[in-house]
Amino acid sequence: MRQTLTVLDFGTSKIVALVAETSGRQRCDIIGAGTAPYDGFMNRQWNDPASLNEAIATAVHEAEEQSRISKIREIQVGVPGEFCKVRTAEVVVPLQGADPQVTDKDIRELMERAREEIDPILLNNVIYSSPAWFTVDDGKKTVAPAGLRGHELRGMFSFVIADAFFMEDVNARLQSLGIAVSGFMPSSVGQAMLFIPGEERDRTAILVDVGYLNTDVMAVEGDTITYLKTIPMGGGHIAADVAYGLEVTLAAAEQIKRAYVYGLSTGSTTFEGVTRDGESKTFTYEEVGKVLQPRADEICEAIRDAIKESGARLGNWSPVYITGGGLALNKGGKDLLSAKLDKPVRDLPHKAVKLSNPSYSSTLGLLDLVISTYDNERANSGVSGFFRSLFGS
Repeated sequence: MRQTLTVLDFGTSKIVALVAETSGRQRCDIIGAGTAPYDGFMNRQWNDPASLNEAIATAVHEAEEQSRISKIREIQVGVPGEFCKVRTAEVVVPLQGADPQVTDKDIRELMERAREEIDPILLNNVIYSSPAWFTVDDGKKTVAPAGLRGHELRGMFSFVIADAFFMEDVNARLQSLGIAVSGFMPSSVGQAMLFIPGEERDRTAILVDVGYLNTDVMAVEGDTITYLKTIPMGGGHIAADVAYGLEVTLAAAEQIKRAYVYGLSTGSTTFEGVTRDGESKTFTYEEVGKVLQPRADEICEAIRDAIKESGARLGNWSPVYITGGGLALNKGGKDLLSAKLDKPVRDLPHKAVKLSNPSYSSTLGLLDLVISTYDNERANSGVSGFFRSLFGS
């Protein structure tokens, strides 16, 4: 049976609405997309709250027109990393019986103990929860422990908690537009689950999303994220430094930033820009690099520090992925980050012909997470679905 779903994703410089028709995990068609630029957010506050409703309405209306839906009345909202926090709990239960093996009862008890480790006030705003891994008698990590024999079941569980202000504010704004919020989902989790293969998540992966005003750094394990830090810098800060250093308009600085090639194996050696006086001026690669490179280096160093802070145990085969429009779109951008991390960095794979630009990876991830959650609720199968059903997330 086909179902129509709509999601709304808040980036740091644009709002995206997607309308999709799905007949299950095997088939999903995006039939409408709408985008609207806006001033984004910082420090868990809107930069220009007065214009936010208009931007939401513009994105939704454009998606309605493309999908030929007269009126979108219900929508799933993605919560950006800026408005999320992650809490994890590692807990253990003994296995009972003459020949002890893991049962659903043991998993349920482990999950209950994990819940008890989280502040009850925070539990009220959990929008996603899932096991990262299980082990039996300190054996190999798995996401499917049922039936394994041993004496002790251990597991790590992740709870993604949304900021109450964000949910209340967005819910009120959408209600004023005649749209009901059917749920809130963390866009960052959707990104990680859609684009990073399961076998790589099992080894622990890192996902870095460099946006316009901030950068999200995530540690990904199993079917969830176990660490999330938002760095208050992004591609917009690089553009602002170019505008200030070269005394050009911000629009000209943005174009120069996008054309810049880190490492200059290929690309422009000169750049044209309009000064604040309205004059056209040519800048050398070295002149641009002098004002642009320090901020890019600072962002990469902050990413490196965040990964260290995460405590994630990265092996030789643990991948690092980069996405977002702030750095991944530049040639040499991932190589710059790779040099700072002393580890290979990859682009996220393309999952859709439409909206394949890295700037839309969080929106596609959000859509995929919504669809998979609906499917899990219908099937009520699998550990992740069982866990989300248990905790109402």
